[in-house]
Amino acid sequence: MSKELTKATTLFPSVVDDFFKPWKDLFDFNGGRSWASATVPAVNISEDKEFFKVSMAAPGMKKEDFKVDVNGDILTISAEKEEKEENLSRQEYNYTSFSRSFTLPPAVIKEKIEAQYQDGVLKLTLPKTEEAKKATASLQIAIK
Repeated sequence: MSKELTKATTLFPSVVDDFFKPWKDLFDFNGGRSWASATVPAVNISEDKEFFKVSMAAPGMKKEDFKVDVNGDILTISAEKEEKEENLSRQEYNYTSFSRSFTLPPAVIKEKIEAQYQDGVLKLTLPKTEEAKKATASLQIAIK
């Protein structure tokens, strides 16, 4: 898989996070999660011969809330939604406003990127160039 399309977004290493876990659970700071994981939707990125695929879990949104932009080689997925007043006794996710950016590999045909939002998941399909498709074709090497 292309390393150019992936990006880590952790704030603290897991060792530090684990160290503070007993206190976070005791005082229940945001359900024991860092603020970034509660306000930035999780993203899965996969790759096959034809496409890169980006899936973003963002429940409770509408397709109109999202904005997907390509500026140069940067893909930005953002959303903004008017927050409704609810009497919540616990809130573990809040996606009223966020932005995630990824560097696109040269193999992507930017003009043919497609996006679809269904069942709480935004799915982007990023088609590869013909050269990239050929380069990712399976090749068996003879052992001498």
